Amino acid sequence: MNLLLLAIAPVCIIIVFIYFKDKYEKEPKRLLFFNFLLGAIVSIVITTILYYVLDIVLPLPDHTSVFQQFIKAFFVVALTEEFSKYIIVRYYAQRHKEFDEPLDGIVYAVMVSMGFAATENVFYVLEGGYETALIRAFTAVPAHATFGILMGFYMGKAKFSKNKVLLNLVGLLSATLLHGAYDFFLFIDFIPGIWMGAFVSLFIGIFLSLKAIKSHQKNSNFNV
Repeated sequence: MNLLLLAIAPVCIIIVFIYFKDKYEKEPKRLLFFNFLLGAIVSIVITTILYYVLDIVLPLPDHTSVFQQFIKAFFVVALTEEFSKYIIVRYYAQRHKEFDEPLDGIVYAVMVSMGFAATENVFYVLEGGYETALIRAFTAVPAHATFGILMGFYMGKAKFSKNKVLLNLVGLLSATLLHGAYDFFLFIDFIPGIWMGAFVSLFIGIFLSLKAIKSHQKNSNFNV
């Protein structure tokens, strides 16, 4: 039970943080929770299916190389996971009547991302124990939040733009690039010290995320 709580705690903290950043017109809690559940269940199922298909279509040799890990990080892991979140935000949250300001893109994308992160984190923490819980609380979970914020920033703009398709895809691409960069530096651990690049990617993601939140807060339709 303690491990389960440790796995969920950082997810809850980020959800509360984002909820209170939505200062002017908060989203219905029931709808937020439903988006969280879609991320926790549906996006995980989609990711699993896509992993299985990619393993058949794009099998990677057992031996490692920088190029193979690049393909794995950006195209197998990052694109697959971010796409599984993207389609929920795109075809459910973005179409909802409560999605009525650009900041809502960030809010709903983070809810979906935190649902995904919660399920993923539970599996990792139950297998790896307290040390894994502590490490992931300050790395993988906030990383998923930054991916969601960047995706949601552009998807929030897309809802109220004539360039809806382009901005939605920019959101998916932004999240995929940041996610891929983060994973890539972790995957090439056979190069000493290169893992530090993952922390640089995370710090960049946090910096960009805070700027994205402030930008949409400032331009909120309800900021009177």
